[in-house]
Amino acid sequence: MTAASSSSAGTPGGHGLVPREHDPRRQRRLPSWRIEAARTTLWLVPTLLVLVSIALFAATIAFDHHVYSQRLTLPTWLRTGDADAGRQVVIAIAAAVITVVGVVFSITILALTLASQQFGPRMMRHFIRDVGSQVTLGVFVATFVYAVLVLASITTGPRGGFVPHLSITVAEALSLVDVGVLIYFIHHIAKMIQLPEVIASIARDLHQAIVAEFPARADSTAERPDDEGRSVDTLLEALERSGGDVAATSSGYLQHVGYAQLVEIAAHNDAVIRLKHRPGHFVVEGHPLAEVWPSTAAPQVAAALGRAHALGPHRTLLQDPVFAIDQLVEIAIRALSPAVNDTFTALTCIDWLSAGLSELSQRSLTEGVYRDQLRRIRLISWDPSYSRMVNRAFDKIRQCAGGMPAVLIRLLDAMTAVTRATVESRQRQALARQGEMILAVAEATVHEPRDLADVRSRHERLLAAITGMDDEPAAVPS
Repeated sequence: MTAASSSSAGTPGGHGLVPREHDPRRQRRLPSWRIEAARTTLWLVPTLLVLVSIALFAATIAFDHHVYSQRLTLPTWLRTGDADAGRQVVIAIAAAVITVVGVVFSITILALTLASQQFGPRMMRHFIRDVGSQVTLGVFVATFVYAVLVLASITTGPRGGFVPHLSITVAEALSLVDVGVLIYFIHHIAKMIQLPEVIASIARDLHQAIVAEFPARADSTAERPDDEGRSVDTLLEALERSGGDVAATSSGYLQHVGYAQLVEIAAHNDAVIRLKHRPGHFVVEGHPLAEVWPSTAAPQVAAALGRAHALGPHRTLLQDPVFAIDQLVEIAIRALSPAVNDTFTALTCIDWLSAGLSELSQRSLTEGVYRDQLRRIRLISWDPSYSRMVNRAFDKIRQCAGGMPAVLIRLLDAMTAVTRATVESRQRQALARQGEMILAVAEATVHEPRDLADVRSRHERLLAAITGMDDEPAAVPS
């Protein structure tokens, strides 16, 4: 994976917009790709909790040494017997905890296996990054480490056997905490593997990604500077005519692009960069990753470009909201397969997709143009269009829903709901196109006349909603 600057975890800004990385209001919402990578592990949180347990042991054992030296005293209720009794208590705690750790790990692996089989392999990351599972595993491992350290500290000293009474009492308290954590974990896993919970969680990720990546329309016109230098069309012609290619140095999914860093690179070399891929695209080693104009700046830009992007073996939600849409679509088409035949799960996915697209309709999908401090265009990047995201949400489900009027009706109802959230005519045109294709699928595959009449009725309702919105004056200036 190629490193990228964590300070440049932004997204393409609109034509005439300053890069979002320079906007502190947006920086608070956008996590670093390094943080996202750290979250998707099962070792980071347990390691941190183990370090906390070591620090706790250092504090309690220091107090016990003061008690042993008779500089401090303990209440009688903290006394845990002689050295042998203390060893037996700590050994029992350590043995019980490490046994439960094995059970917790087995349950976690079982949940991951079920997720892979039922929800698809791309759902694995959703379960691995679950904080509840990471904390549960960490608490038990930390308790085990603490108990082992306490056991090793029980020795023979000049005043007889050294028994760390406070440390043993803390180990007993941690064992009680572990019981509560175990009860929570069983409840958490039982809830987390329920399909509606998984779908709702992905939908929340989609909502957060949309809010982070796309500004509200009210904000999209307030920060528009005057154009300076060459226009976008002029620069695109120059790139096509005499631009130099920058090849990818490795293969993988583009996970992160440091847009602010690329603007600085281009400004330093008095160049213009055009990215040929956006986050979520698969990049092939040796194929063009970007174009640079003038071509003489390509070697300098190529050397810096490697530090401004990250490639990996999988897609992530960072800078790629389409990935969350694809996850919901994947669950839906798995549910519609003849092997599963779970219509209600597909309907649930469609409902949440309509919620995400309704939120997206209120956002400004920018043109992917970045400017430097002198307001000169320095970076032109890919950006998903509204129609493309609508197609990603509905195409595959529609193609798998032939002969299933319930799913076709729900698709049309979902698009009607999204239509009421749209603010532009071209958004409604994308939805009308989808509605026509759904009606065509119904007429070709639904043979029951009354079912077909229901589908046609929903399609007419969609058209009526589109016509009504088109007749209303625009609420937000385009």
